[in-house]
Amino acid sequence: MKEAAKYSAIEVLRDGRRVEIRALRPEDRSGLEEAVGRSSAESLRRRFFAAKRSFTEQEIAFFVDVDFVNHVALVAVTEGSGRPVIVGGGRYILLEPGQAEVAFTVADHCQGLGVGGALMRHITAIACEAGINELIAEVLPENIPMLTVFNRSGLRFSTKQERGVVHVTLHLF
Repeated sequence: MKEAAKYSAIEVLRDGRRVEIRALRPEDRSGLEEAVGRSSAESLRRRFFAAKRSFTEQEIAFFVDVDFVNHVALVAVTEGSGRPVIVGGGRYILLEPGQAEVAFTVADHCQGLGVGGALMRHITAIACEAGINELIAEVLPENIPMLTVFNRSGLRFSTKQERGVVHVTLHLF
């Protein structure tokens, strides 16, 4: 779905700020690195299951170089100090035809404002258009904000907990 590479939509957050949900671009690399630098250890642990403070060149390339077919990534961008600032991101990676793994992260100062829900709606719309039937995610049981986003998505979903991880399956059709 190459149109996903040009995706852009405006949402209004709970605090009244506007946020652009748009396709990740190669030039977003430094913005992503800044977003990681502003994230708390707890937020990084919830997303990566480890308190990562830095990434290898190979990991950075994986996060930034997406093809918008098998790997789709969106960012949430607001204005900060007169310039665009990435405050969240969501992505899915195709695992097999009709099924993709999904993951999200939201900057600490924007958690609870609806960024995760907005990213979820837009990722879901792109996934549906691409013919994906299921989005799956692995979530730490204490990551209540992410589980809440899935619960509020309006999608039918199931969960299964094992070895300290909640496996979530979201049914798009």
